[in-house]
Amino acid sequence: MSAETVRVAIADAAARIASATPRLDAELLMAHALGVSHQDLLLKHLSDPAPSSFDALVARRLAYEPVAYITGSRGFWTVEIGVGPGVLVPRADSETLIEAAVAHFGGGQGPGRVLDLGTGPGTLLLAALAEWPEAYGLGVDSSEAALAYARRNATTLRIADRAIFKPGDWATGLAGQFDLILCNPPYIGIAEELGPEVRGHEPPAALFAGADGLDDYRRIVPELPRLLAPGGLAVLEIGWMQGEAVSALMRGAGLDPVLHHDLGGRPRAIAAKMPRS
Repeated sequence: MSAETVRVAIADAAARIASATPRLDAELLMAHALGVSHQDLLLKHLSDPAPSSFDALVARRLAYEPVAYITGSRGFWTVEIGVGPGVLVPRADSETLIEAAVAHFGGGQGPGRVLDLGTGPGTLLLAALAEWPEAYGLGVDSSEAALAYARRNATTLRIADRAIFKPGDWATGLAGQFDLILCNPPYIGIAEELGPEVRGHEPPAALFAGADGLDDYRRIVPELPRLLAPGGLAVLEIGWMQGEAVSALMRGAGLDPVLHHDLGGRPRAIAAKMPRS
């Protein structure tokens, strides 16, 4: 055990970590090293001796490995999503999609059937199923590694009886209609600059979508009208400069897009409702 306290070790690590949230990163790594929650760390353990295992975790972070890969999970909406190499790390900005869905369904009857295209580790689907306990869902992804995480997460969250995960190429071959369609597709242009944490660790297939970042929207959006039930809602995540382009694709498919902003005030999602008649 180190002679320094948890408080001092966190401060030292935060001073060395190059990220947008160095203090939070250090706290999450310390909580993981101690085997306690982030909240309990701050309330009960700051004066404890720092564990020796913390240094190795910080070294991995200094090599730009995502915190979620190091700790094995990331909180999203009301659920904890297990992640690791080969899957996209859930981002708080993506909660904008769930917020848009909650606003749409309000206090009335929630969606009965939910579809998550490009589900990754099940992030959006499992958050939606946790929000609406009567709903059932289908998650589709081309990555078997991601689907393995999604199935484990569904089991851990005790949602496995309401969630099906299957390999697929976006909506190809899907039949039936859904009350809620969620999708966080790749939307980064292939030449765009990314930090080493993202480009060096997260799967390129979950990030990049052609020269302008719109290739997958061009495939997904035309499928939405046939997959949406009357009165249903589709919500797609977008890059903050893609609102106009994806809205045009939506209108071209006969849908009426509505833009939603994240907590930073940037365009983050586009929603479209299917008319009831």
